[in-house]
Amino acid sequence: MSAAGIVVSGLRKRYGPVPALDGMSFTVRPGRVTGFVGPNGAGKTTTLRVVLGLDAVDEGTALVGGTPYRSLRHPLRHVGSLLDAAAPHPARSGRNHLLWLAHSQGLTGRRVDRVIELVGLTPAARRRAGGYSLGMRQRLGIAAALLGDPPVVLLDEPFNGMDPDGVIWLRGFLRSLAAQGRAVLVSSHLMSEMQDTADHLVVAGRGRALADAGVAELLAAASGDRVALRTTAGTHATTVLTRAGATVAVTGRDTVTVSGLPADRVVALLGANAVPFSEVSAHRATLEDVYLELTRDAVEFRASAATEVPR
Repeated sequence: MSAAGIVVSGLRKRYGPVPALDGMSFTVRPGRVTGFVGPNGAGKTTTLRVVLGLDAVDEGTALVGGTPYRSLRHPLRHVGSLLDAAAPHPARSGRNHLLWLAHSQGLTGRRVDRVIELVGLTPAARRRAGGYSLGMRQRLGIAAALLGDPPVVLLDEPFNGMDPDGVIWLRGFLRSLAAQGRAVLVSSHLMSEMQDTADHLVVAGRGRALADAGVAELLAAASGDRVALRTTAGTHATTVLTRAGATVAVTGRDTVTVSGLPADRVVALLGANAVPFSEVSAHRATLEDVYLELTRDAVEFRASAATEVPR
């Protein structure tokens, strides 16, 4: 399999006065799952459509294996994509939908049956797609994306509609695609799934990439040198630790977060000053923490913090 990926460079696009893309740039490399996340209006869908040649841009380029999508001959052999799980004709069986796509690309019925087996749809392959659940339509869309055995796979919100077993299957499946040397780009709103699946993350906001880094790197940066402390003597602990140069923030009735001191130093100070505590642990940020911090100023719609539902 050739070492192909996606390179997005300086994409700019406006819909009237509204900038949909404002310099979007990132790279999806072979051999890893790249998560593509961001709030509504961040430019994710527009970017995916540009990569697949469905939308034009005012400036910039989007290349698959060094080539614009529209220049690819037999594109399913170069990049497989899932943008809309509702796309199959409802009167066609799942298998006939895939056969129609396969024949347009010079692919065989044997390949159709192979991808049906890969995504676990064999028992439902000859049923009408109109009777499929959303999770089954997602599997059918993933099968279509893999028809040409492409080195690049692009999936938009593939976890939507999946039951728990389907989510577990998809996590492992995406990682296996990357392990085969493919470049895998996955757009999702589910940070927990990206934390368990992605090696790399592109965070979009206001039409550009706010972050383009490894998941482990982002989590380490967000975790920082903070220490989580559980104590029934919060005031005493705060006094002792602040005097030693730490910054202390109360996070709950019996919990505080300490910044500026390592965990072993916190333990030593508390012990020396007879401050009771039941837990001291290095703070571990989640990908949701990273996402919320990065997109704090890029959210288009934000609800007010209401304490009571208006009547």
